[in-house]
Amino acid sequence: MTNPTSTVTAPAPRAGRREWTALGVLMLPLLLVSMDVSVLYFAIPAISADLEPSGTQQLWIFDIYAFVLAGLLMTMGSLGDRIGRRRLLLIGAAAFGAASLIAAYADSAETLIAARAVLGIGGATLMPSTMALIRTMFTDPGQRAKAIGLWSGVMTGGIALGSVMSGVLVEYFWWGSVFLVNLPAMALLLVLGPVLLPESRDPAPGRFDWPSVPLSMAAVLPVIYGLKEIPSEGWHTEYVLSVTVGLLFAALFVHRQRTAADPMISPALFRGRGFAAALVLNLVCAFGMMGSAFFTTQYLQSVLGKSALEAALWALLPAVPIGMAGPVATTLVQRGVDRAYVVTAGFTVAAAGYALLAVAGTDSMWLVLTACAVLASGIVMVLSQMTDLALSSAPTERAGSASALLETGTEFGGALGMAVLGSIGTALYRHGIPASAPAEARETLGGALAVATRLPGRTGDALATAAREAFTHGMQGAAIAGAVILAGAAAAATTTLRRSRVSDK
Repeated sequence: MTNPTSTVTAPAPRAGRREWTALGVLMLPLLLVSMDVSVLYFAIPAISADLEPSGTQQLWIFDIYAFVLAGLLMTMGSLGDRIGRRRLLLIGAAAFGAASLIAAYADSAETLIAARAVLGIGGATLMPSTMALIRTMFTDPGQRAKAIGLWSGVMTGGIALGSVMSGVLVEYFWWGSVFLVNLPAMALLLVLGPVLLPESRDPAPGRFDWPSVPLSMAAVLPVIYGLKEIPSEGWHTEYVLSVTVGLLFAALFVHRQRTAADPMISPALFRGRGFAAALVLNLVCAFGMMGSAFFTTQYLQSVLGKSALEAALWALLPAVPIGMAGPVATTLVQRGVDRAYVVTAGFTVAAAGYALLAVAGTDSMWLVLTACAVLASGIVMVLSQMTDLALSSAPTERAGSASALLETGTEFGGALGMAVLGSIGTALYRHGIPASAPAEARETLGGALAVATRLPGRTGDALATAAREAFTHGMQGAAIAGAVILAGAAAAATTTLRRSRVSDK
């Protein structure tokens, strides 16, 4: 007999055509922000010839976008929860478009650096806002998982597409065109966003935590900077000190979040089942993805001798399986496969990709491309599930903060992957270079190849061959380490995620 007092939870309303169309609109800023990470790969030489920046200015032109974006993610995620995610998204889109126009027609290195910094500010508003809006638009868990799978595929594909588009535009137009491509998409977002995207915010946000803004930047930026420099420059005191200082500020930031009346990042987020696990495993995904990219881009160009544009075009080949990986993982979960097993399978597939990379020789282009496809497909399987788990674990009113934490973890994980695996590969490379070789040749593969061109005949050829073999050996050693780390993540995911059962909020 049915208990008359029992209640049945109504199913979450399903998204319709309007929401799916809105998702397409949200993909525009996501694609452009991810493309801007790599869009200068081919434009830098033309920019250097035109603007004549100093060496330091050239580094800042390239790096300041990612630094500003990483440093402001938590601030912008929290701000979006307070003033409205759609509102912040549109403000960021306007800033991104204006900065793109200024960057395209910059007549000095200083102007371009400033424009790239504003692009980073705009990017920091766009990333958490898109994720938070997906959380609020797709309340049905199954539909939300599909939307996040598409989100993950677009984000991953945008990084690869950015380098190719940059090469094509610089080849046929001028370097400023790599920024002008942002304008039509941002204009479309500004027109359609107010019509299609719902506004959402925390109904009781409290006061904005201004002291946490500089604290969060002081925690993130020194760590990202130090980890970014370690692979190429080594474990020098200044870079280790930079990471240490950042970690000390991170401890102060955490203390403030635990004691402030209205913290920027509420500790209550971590009480959601699965949220902390999702952050950690997402960080491992970024570790695996960027750790491999450090080697494969150099391998295609400096070991195989491909031009930068050729290398970027070849690197697009794995895009199809990578794009399918997120939706496949989502489909498996929706058909009843335990999320823990899907994530474990993803990490196992990614570890297998590293294992393939570990047996590549100096003339193994197809093996390396296959390894990249396998590795990245496994990573995207996990990434889509961890994004869904993190957003599902977080209360809707704090979706922006949850998204920002996830993206900040991605930045940390990527930098850590390049630092750890890059250091292993660099150490093995230097060990494989003859002791009699010039110091420049012992530093990097690019340096060795430059030295080889200045040496006569067989001497130069011998150095170039030795350098390519040493680099490949370093890549193999780093790949073994990557495979072990991801295999460990697979084992940890099985037990950790089976304890995390998330009910939709």
